Amino acid sequence: MRVLVVDDEPALRESLRRGLVAGGWAVDTAGDGEAGLAMAADEEYDVVVLDIMMPRRNGYEVVREMRRREIWTPVLVLTAKDGEYDEADAFDLGADDYLVKPFSFVVLEARLRALVRRGAPERPAVFEAGDLVVDPAAREVRRGEERITVTSREYAVLEYLIRNRNQVVSKAQIMRSVWDSAYDGDDNIVEVYVGYLRRKIDTPFKARSIETVRGQGYRLVDSTAG
Repeated sequence: MRVLVVDDEPALRESLRRGLVAGGWAVDTAGDGEAGLAMAADEEYDVVVLDIMMPRRNGYEVVREMRRREIWTPVLVLTAKDGEYDEADAFDLGADDYLVKPFSFVVLEARLRALVRRGAPERPAVFEAGDLVVDPAAREVRRGEERITVTSREYAVLEYLIRNRNQVVSKAQIMRSVWDSAYDGDDNIVEVYVGYLRRKIDTPFKARSIETVRGQGYRLVDSTAG
């Protein structure tokens, strides 16, 4: 199993390298984010161990760029940043696991083995349908280069649709994903929000992203501004 360790602390980087080599791993190392990104792009690894606070590119930028380039190698973020928002940002940008320093080497190695077993299925950090872009980390919606302002509920409906791009989803499925169990209103509320979205992401751009499939639900498809 081949692992890339990206960390700007030489002592920790060497300690990780020695420990992993002793455990039977083939280990490459990089001392900054730019070098780590280049190695992740040029070589094939089973898993990447990635620090956050590094020179040239931080770990957030590295994992986001990896996913943008469709490099799906599993990434374990290993960092001293222990805030819940730090962890959430890492996962939103495409990381697969998160471990805070100081850490147990036994646990680190077990998590790496688990990531390798799972493999590297595609999991884009940014969703695209034609020139419509939904960025979960930034909670941003764009049509081409133009940013579109949506409410939190509109965003949630749109994110569900684009995550299931080219598939028909029912009102009930959207309701379960977007509205909590305490909501006891009519499922026609979904139709209302789909209408709101069409007026924001489609009509001004002469696009048709959200299709109505009669009797079944909705389908979001590739569509570009006309």
